[in-house]
Amino acid sequence: AGLDWTVSTIPLFADIFAEYGPPQRLSTGRSALIRDTDNRVLSVISNDWNPVQNHEAFDFFTDFVRAGDMEMHTAGSLFTGELVWALAKVKESFKCFGNDEVESYLLFSNPHRYGQSVDIRFTPIRVVCANTLALALGGKSDMSVKLNHRKAFDPELAKRTLKIASKKLGDYKEMAEFLGSKRYTAENIVSYFNEMFPTNATHEDGTPKLHRNAKRALDVIHTQPGHEYAEGTWWQAANTITFLINHKLGMSDTTRLESAWYGANRKLGINAFKTAVEYAEAA
Repeated sequence: AGLDWTVSTIPLFADIFAEYGPPQRLSTGRSALIRDTDNRVLSVISNDWNPVQNHEAFDFFTDFVRAGDMEMHTAGSLFTGELVWALAKVKESFKCFGNDEVESYLLFSNPHRYGQSVDIRFTPIRVVCANTLALALGGKSDMSVKLNHRKAFDPELAKRTLKIASKKLGDYKEMAEFLGSKRYTAENIVSYFNEMFPTNATHEDGTPKLHRNAKRALDVIHTQPGHEYAEGTWWQAANTITFLINHKLGMSDTTRLESAWYGANRKLGINAFKTAVEYAEAA
């Protein structure tokens, strides 16, 4: 994956030039995070920020892999190395509605960016459309661990937390089956997509307009990969949003992936399932 490199921290100074006399070099109280292979500055950090080396991220998976619980899948980086990620396939999955399979993965994100935390989470992926499904159980996303850089990376803490979280995949299956048992109507599916993509725009007669992404959702709901599984239900409706997030929204593959995994579209994905459950409960 081209990630066999390390980072170092180098103190940053400011050179102050006066009209007379030699320049003065002042400490900024900050450091540069440097990639050792090419001296590229990945970020400017505080002096108490502890970088996590890429090999530590991969070493984290070693015990899991040796125990037979998972296997390494893919790895890569975004923004020329500022955000490194590794994905391992967990040997836990489920099928629903015949052959609609959801596999489980462990995503380790190692940001070489000041202000961002190491993020380790279970990430289900719907096989038929390669949609990353954001988990929202009990009203909150509780399948992840975040470790800030002000303390040294503690893999044992992360493992203990994730062992608890992995047991909740069964709860996720129950949610999927519940959504697939409740059907939407022509009226409330439009209301649902409007809620996911709100807009204040109105027609000349004062009636609300559909956001363009709500229109896109209505256009693809019956053509997206996997639409045939539990068609006409809230499982199909929620997965329409995740399909757009994973494959359509965003200016590029890089920004689309970052937003789906870490940014605004991840929150949208969580809200899509949470709101779908609310609609299904009212059905």
